[in-house]
Amino acid sequence: MISVSNVSLQYGKRILFDEVNVKFTPGNCYGLIGANGAGKSTFMKILSGEIEPNKGQVNILPGMRMSVLRQNHFEFDEYSVLDTVMMGNKRLYDIMKEKDAIYAKPDFSEEDGNKAAELEAEFGEMNGWNAESDAATLLTNVGIPVESHSKLMKDLTGKDKVKILLTQAIFDNPDILLLDEPTNDLDVETITWLENYLADFENTVIVISHDRHFLDAVCTHICDIDYNKLKTYTGNYSFWYQMSQLALKQRSDANKKMEDKRAELQDFVRRFSANASKSSQATSRKKLLDKLVIDEIPASTRKYPGIIFKQEREVGDQILHIENLSKSNADGVLFKNVNINVSKGDKIAFIAKNHLAITALFDIINEEDTADSGEYKFGTTIHKAYLPNDNAKYFKGDMNLMDWLRQYSSNKDESYVRGFLGKMLFSGEEVLKKCSVLSGGEKVRCMTSRMMQLNPNMLILDEPTNHLDLESIIAYNDALKDYTGVVLLTSHDHELMQTVANRIIELTPNGIIDKKMTYDEYLANENVKEQRLKLYGSLAKV
Repeated sequence: MISVSNVSLQYGKRILFDEVNVKFTPGNCYGLIGANGAGKSTFMKILSGEIEPNKGQVNILPGMRMSVLRQNHFEFDEYSVLDTVMMGNKRLYDIMKEKDAIYAKPDFSEEDGNKAAELEAEFGEMNGWNAESDAATLLTNVGIPVESHSKLMKDLTGKDKVKILLTQAIFDNPDILLLDEPTNDLDVETITWLENYLADFENTVIVISHDRHFLDAVCTHICDIDYNKLKTYTGNYSFWYQMSQLALKQRSDANKKMEDKRAELQDFVRRFSANASKSSQATSRKKLLDKLVIDEIPASTRKYPGIIFKQEREVGDQILHIENLSKSNADGVLFKNVNINVSKGDKIAFIAKNHLAITALFDIINEEDTADSGEYKFGTTIHKAYLPNDNAKYFKGDMNLMDWLRQYSSNKDESYVRGFLGKMLFSGEEVLKKCSVLSGGEKVRCMTSRMMQLNPNMLILDEPTNHLDLESIIAYNDALKDYTGVVLLTSHDHELMQTVANRIIELTPNGIIDKKMTYDEYLANENVKEQRLKLYGSLAKV
């Protein structure tokens, strides 16, 4: 168990935490949520001991081992992959190296023998003889092939490093596991494996993630950071969100009696519990909703951007026709002989093992790149808006946000432009901020504001939820569900892909798979799996 007692943290006049008290118990997974800047990662660092609070303390039961997902992808560059994983249990790894050093001595003494015997005994108690095989099994499970286990970390790709550092964190079954954004840069199969692993994990997990599907799959509790406090709720993220929205709705109705509110909340709990118990994501260990105690959820300080995409005109019958399009880069073929006909009502999610293939396709049809061969043609009624993965070129120069957005607006009136910035949570003096100093999330919100003003009937979105907080992701998700135009998109956000797309297209170096179905249906479809094996061979992973 890990407990937090009267923890407070303040930077200058800014108070992050004020008298926080919470206990994290074994067998549960706690999702740490809060608005951007609320202090989620800072709180995680307090738990790990990386940051000392101004007041209060963190207590861990004696003998318990804590493991933290490392964020520095270069920290272990000079170590082998297998050693990096085993360093997840520092004491075990230190014993291994100390033993090896003693046995390598040319003048092995009696004292060395006694020390080696002590180390061997401790090593055996820690099940050290299985350490290498356990580490190798974990690496294989996350998609790191055996031939890579002896390589140095510096020789692997960034995405493989993410998998290895995740494996390091979970190696040797830690008592307390701290995971800050563990699904970043992971493929769908590795995320699914991690979800299953954490569902069966018997110790304590505390996780930060912007992936709602992941939080729903693994969390037994939600810890909400708001008003400089932390409050714990039983259930997964979707349950917390729906409860908070219902409570907010009831609170906004001043004429509603408290008794009516209580009855509605209780009815909601009963209905939600019944649905959740049938969910394919639920596990017997996590069916806790029937034990819920309804608490008052205070009105949140969170702000949701107002994202609304409107069509200036409806699309015609001819939308987009792609014929025999091919593209390669220095590393090989991205896609070839791509033939796609986009129809009215399509909301197409694109997936690929190599995300550069999707970015290349989107750049080509938006005239930001050229194909090696083939052609494409938009219908005459199409008015599109593009959100590229890399938007840096849009923010060069020293313009403030008002002037930046005004250049894309047909209405130059200050109040009109300020209104669109306000929808994206830029208010007051913030609209005079220089566009060159914006964060990644702020740039995405600016690009979204630009697209809203264009009134497009086709949206092309390359990772629209990158850099966004949960509130902005939810707003984006809802906007795309309500949008009546055509959508071409790709995203690592599972929930967005599942709830928005009605057609899935997978790009491979050997052709495409094109299916009219939802994202979850696509991932589970046996015919799709057979097609993927033919196109990818043994490397068939989304």
